[in-house]
Amino acid sequence: MSDDATLKVSELDAGLIYRLFSGAIAPRPIAWVSTLSESGHANLAPFSFFNVASVDPPVLAFSPLLNGEGATKDTIANLKQVGECIVHIGGEALAEALNATSASLPPEGDEFDHAGLTKASLGDLRVPRIQEAPVAFGCRLHDILHFGDRPLSGNLVLAEVTVIHADPRVWNGRHVSCDALAPIGRLAGSDYARCTDLFSLERPK
Repeated sequence: MSDDATLKVSELDAGLIYRLFSGAIAPRPIAWVSTLSESGHANLAPFSFFNVASVDPPVLAFSPLLNGEGATKDTIANLKQVGECIVHIGGEALAEALNATSASLPPEGDEFDHAGLTKASLGDLRVPRIQEAPVAFGCRLHDILHFGDRPLSGNLVLAEVTVIHADPRVWNGRHVSCDALAPIGRLAGSDYARCTDLFSLERPK
């Protein structure tokens, strides 16, 4: 590695790149994603490599990484089987439950039960919604882009939103109340960020 601030990616291992990404590209919104296996087992997991990909059509993008052994996570396997997911925005009130669903449970384990969350329906989707989450985007799979089979390789999920749950205490039909939602962002390690110290800039015309 060179002594100055310029780093050659070819000389960095994946773990080091991950630490730089997660520390510098922050705070990141968190997609709290529920899926369902073909046999009916629900899965729930948070992903902070997440954002909006398109508005018309409405498409969300999130990227579950392969684990340290290069194995695919249940979310990807379920999406390939059922082709549906629900992306929730939890907010600070649900931070503990969100963190609990990042535990490594077996495929037949139920993160809803593990985190003390209630299943609810959303439109005609088979996948369960988190009843306690104020915002939920029900999606059908648009595409998955695979970036390799090595540990920490990404799988970019493009999920087209077909139905939305928006608690009226958070969404008044035109604006989201930041105070009511109390959104949180992901930093590196065990750290999260609150959206409590805000400032505004007028966009140039």
